[in-house]
Amino acid sequence: MSILEKILPTKNETEEIIQNNQDYTLFSWSKQKGTNPIAVKYGEGVYLYDYEGKKYIDFSSGLMNVNIGHGDQRVTQAVIKQMQQISYVTPSCITKTRGELGKKLAEICPGDLNKAFFTLSGADSIENAIKLARLHTGRHKILTRYQSYHGSTNVAMTASGDPRKLPVDAQQASNFVHFDLPYLYRWQYGEENLLKESVEQLERLIAYEGPNNIAAILLEGESGSSGCLKYPIGYLQKVKEQCDMHGILLIIDEVMSGFGRTGKWFGFQNHNIVPDMIAMAKGLTCGYLPFGCLMVSDKIAAKYDDTMLPLGLTYSAHPVCCAAALEVLKIYEEDNLIENATAMGKYLDEKLEEMRMKHASIGDWRNTGLLGCIELVKNKTTKEPMAPFNARPGEMVIMNKVAAKIRELGMYTFVRWSFVFIAPPLCVTKEQIDEGLAIISEAISIADENMDK
Repeated sequence: MSILEKILPTKNETEEIIQNNQDYTLFSWSKQKGTNPIAVKYGEGVYLYDYEGKKYIDFSSGLMNVNIGHGDQRVTQAVIKQMQQISYVTPSCITKTRGELGKKLAEICPGDLNKAFFTLSGADSIENAIKLARLHTGRHKILTRYQSYHGSTNVAMTASGDPRKLPVDAQQASNFVHFDLPYLYRWQYGEENLLKESVEQLERLIAYEGPNNIAAILLEGESGSSGCLKYPIGYLQKVKEQCDMHGILLIIDEVMSGFGRTGKWFGFQNHNIVPDMIAMAKGLTCGYLPFGCLMVSDKIAAKYDDTMLPLGLTYSAHPVCCAAALEVLKIYEEDNLIENATAMGKYLDEKLEEMRMKHASIGDWRNTGLLGCIELVKNKTTKEPMAPFNARPGEMVIMNKVAAKIRELGMYTFVRWSFVFIAPPLCVTKEQIDEGLAIISEAISIADENMDK
């Protein structure tokens, strides 16, 4: 050790970890200077712990993916067991776990969704779904919704209606058509007209674009990071009718809303439909390993019985990821996590009704199972949001204070624009929901104090 090193104080472990990450890694969706990340040492259940010993209740399940909770060693053991046998084979080889996982997913999925193409992420699943839809139909256009998110690869980002795609618009993929879908909280013309107008808008769009040009309509099973925006009741059924009428495929993105998050295996099951393809990831392995899946109907798969399927990934059906997914699916069932998501979702709805009476800034609460979002407003009459859509830094002052208070009080969750997301792991208890809501309630008081007078 040099004389200088002896004189200068040694950085503590947390500072060194943060410095290494800031100096040598890039952060997603963030300016690179001035980041203030939590240095997570370990997680257990619904909690994260940093290197200083501070505990954070995780109220967004990571990025709405750690559905079974953190640190479940049953997954660890399944991964170790698989790695002791074989860690990797090419996709042209097979493993026991690959076949068992495909079979289990076919049992879970409704209808004739019986064929699994394994990917490494949600964006991978979306990319391959779009590619396969175009190949199967011989058509080129994809219809998607504004205020949706499907991933950050080129095609998936173009398919998204999220403003994060705007900086790369010049590099966007071709033949995507977006449409706006109103949601009840900001619809001014009566709930009875919302479904009618939404369906008629879609019918017009299909006619304008030419139904024989449209390969697929891509929608989320339930809206997620755009603000948990609700479909008009009956909307997805009407979309499926239009698809069937015109030979258009329906792709449902269940990357965030799948695997119990909404109180069903998949979000679309709350709408009584069966799509042609399901894009999956997140809750399939709950983030324990990167993994995804595109589930395809027998009708689509049959086309390639005697024709080469032009899809391929080096790590498709990775055996270790398959083993993790199989164990995770087993945990959902053994621990009754989907039933718990339904029960805790109802409890959450009850508690939020009480919070709305207490906090003037809560404009709306939208939730399905444990995929929920509080929307804060400046004025309940005008419904002006506390921060606008795609807010600039100067428009986020109040919401940044709310987010900072949430973290200070020991919570990790997703705060975006005027939204505070509530999507804890599916193993959450009533006591833990109460604990988390107490933190959010104190933080929302900041918004209450900054409403328009």
